[in-house]
Amino acid sequence: MAILVWLLLPVLFTDYTVAEKQSAFFIFGDSTVDAGNNNFIQTIPENKANYDPYGRNAPFQGPTGRFSDGLIVVDYLAEYAKLPMIPPFLDPSTSDDLSHGANFASGGSGILSTTNEGQAIDLNTQLKYFEQVAESLTTKMGASEAEQIISNAVYYFSIGSNDYLGGYLANPNMQQLYHPEQYVGMVLGNLTSSIQELYKKGARKFGFLGLSPLGCLPVMRSIAQEGCFEQANSLALAHNNALTTLLNNLEYLLKDFKYSNSDFYTWLLQRINDPSTYGFKEGKNACCGSGPFGGIFSCGGMKETTAYDLCEEADDYVWWDSFHPTQRIHQHFAQALWDGPQTTATLGPYSLRDLFFGPTTIADVVDADHPTF
Repeated sequence: MAILVWLLLPVLFTDYTVAEKQSAFFIFGDSTVDAGNNNFIQTIPENKANYDPYGRNAPFQGPTGRFSDGLIVVDYLAEYAKLPMIPPFLDPSTSDDLSHGANFASGGSGILSTTNEGQAIDLNTQLKYFEQVAESLTTKMGASEAEQIISNAVYYFSIGSNDYLGGYLANPNMQQLYHPEQYVGMVLGNLTSSIQELYKKGARKFGFLGLSPLGCLPVMRSIAQEGCFEQANSLALAHNNALTTLLNNLEYLLKDFKYSNSDFYTWLLQRINDPSTYGFKEGKNACCGSGPFGGIFSCGGMKETTAYDLCEEADDYVWWDSFHPTQRIHQHFAQALWDGPQTTATLGPYSLRDLFFGPTTIADVVDADHPTF
């Protein structure tokens, strides 16, 4: 028996990233993960970020359309997964070879097609773009290899904020038609359909970025005037709780369905309320914007008549502009998602590392279908 255990040790402690086939990365969402798709659509200035000072701290030259002072969470996740930076699908310069993945996200988009209709690429359209990629892979590589890429890929969702901020709270008609719990149910119903559609096409590994404390965005603080806008926070919490239940159910209903869910709400609120503990100096005010808390969405002079203030060091701030966090927040959260359940950011059952590279602990190797965390 001792000899058997000794022989197994090299296997158990092998770096499984070597043996695993590299997973592609497909990204669906809104401005939190838009890598520049909105540069190539007709939309309002507020839905674009391809002008200074956006991207001023990025490792590339000039603004790219990312709603950040630099990189965003999916850029870091791609790096950790040993992938090239995932390109925006609509960028004409994007290579025809999308075997590593594609980013379909669009600033201002929602899960519901009625959210910012005509101003962003809604989730349903993003799924149609994915179909085009899948067909292209099949044409170039053959059905068998394309199916392997699709089944081994990680599908990442960061979307929903606009459905609640613009689609509901700023839309009196929706509030008259639906009680908050009904509206949340409708949003999650549409998300469920999207997940099932991808699953039918062969997708098996999914990642989800939960909603942030929406009422604590600088723009919402400026409306509330004192504290956070609690109605927005309540909607975000209701969405996150419903998403957790939904994913638990899908895990039982769909064979081989694996997912990583995250608690961005709690993780970010900790840094908003107590920034110094986490190495930040400012948790409430935006680095770039104007008005109370920098809550007027004017970064970069989106409206020519509106001036804006710009902080000296974005790394000291949780918030980059009135709606979006800084590159440093994106980097820290990506690392938390990658590291997994030992952090407050991950609800599990898998970390992003697990989805890309497979089980990484002895317990998971022994029983990969029943995670112990």
